[in-house]
Amino acid sequence: MSDLLAALDSLRERLNEVPQADERRLQELKTELLGRRAGALTEILKALPSLDPDERKRVGGKANALKRELEHAIEARESGLKRDAASPADVDLTMPGRRQWRGGLHIVTQIVDEICEVFKDLGFARVVGPEAETERYNFYALNFPKDHPALDAQDSFYLGGDVLLRTHTSPVQIRTLEHYPPPIRIVTPGRCYRRDPFDASHSPVFEQIEGFAVDEGISFVDFKATLATFARRIFTPTTKVRFRPSFFPFTEPSAEMDVQCQICGGSGCAACKGTGWMEILGSGMVHPAVLEQCKVDSEKYTGFAWGMGPERIAMLRHGIPDIRLFFDSDVRFLEQFAQGSGEWGVVRDGERNRTTPHSPLPGEVGQ
Repeated sequence: MSDLLAALDSLRERLNEVPQADERRLQELKTELLGRRAGALTEILKALPSLDPDERKRVGGKANALKRELEHAIEARESGLKRDAASPADVDLTMPGRRQWRGGLHIVTQIVDEICEVFKDLGFARVVGPEAETERYNFYALNFPKDHPALDAQDSFYLGGDVLLRTHTSPVQIRTLEHYPPPIRIVTPGRCYRRDPFDASHSPVFEQIEGFAVDEGISFVDFKATLATFARRIFTPTTKVRFRPSFFPFTEPSAEMDVQCQICGGSGCAACKGTGWMEILGSGMVHPAVLEQCKVDSEKYTGFAWGMGPERIAMLRHGIPDIRLFFDSDVRFLEQFAQGSGEWGVVRDGERNRTTPHSPLPGEVGQ
């Protein structure tokens, strides 16, 4: 028994090693002293059954007490090491904290949301569709004749067979007409792809927003009034607009819509090439062939449609000269357009009544 008591006294002295041990040494001590197979204290506890009852009680009491002390000391040292790791010694805790950096909505995303909010007030539901489309939805159902020169400007990135990355958001018009009867009023934001050069005014990947309305008795007057109201909400209440004849396979008649140059106020500058006007969208009355493709009676229903680039709207509003700036991810540029109290990224979902993109729902289309 005297040998076991002497061994316990020797182990108790090793308690002094625990407070100074680093993480590696602490694990070694834990194994050496308390290890299940060969720990020094474990060996003593294994020997207890062979002792006389009185000896077993005396040695066992001292061994269990020492075990508790070792466990508490090791646990305390582990907690201290974790605190030291969380607060490195080379960190000056008296230094003032840095301002927290938060992300914010991209300027183009802000414009998309704002445009959709304007049309929401005019009774249009926000609808989205797939970016990979078939030729039928992207071209033929929209009255693009096969092998027609009008395809050359859009015939673009094919994924295989007749599936391609959509070149505009117009296919959503067809998908909506196929699933919902008129009256319909939708606005469709989304990403599009074309084989365009990447220069100051073009990008092979871009955002587009289209609008589409079909109902009985819709006329060109409704069409012009809707878009004029939109322009004056997005720019200024006194902004002038004009419509120029154009051609699109899916509208007839078709028109380009210009707004008074927001940089020079219509007096003429380099941005508007001295004309005082800037084009913002293409538009027109829905071609009867598009309605007939979707089994909608073109004698009973009429409609209008338009398509615009949010990047172009952002460039006009803020005097941005190069579309590539939107893709550079340069925080020095983007933080200029963060909304809120002047800090970058103070805007969070819900603060601007942001509309959430979704697929057409029965209660929304034509509301």
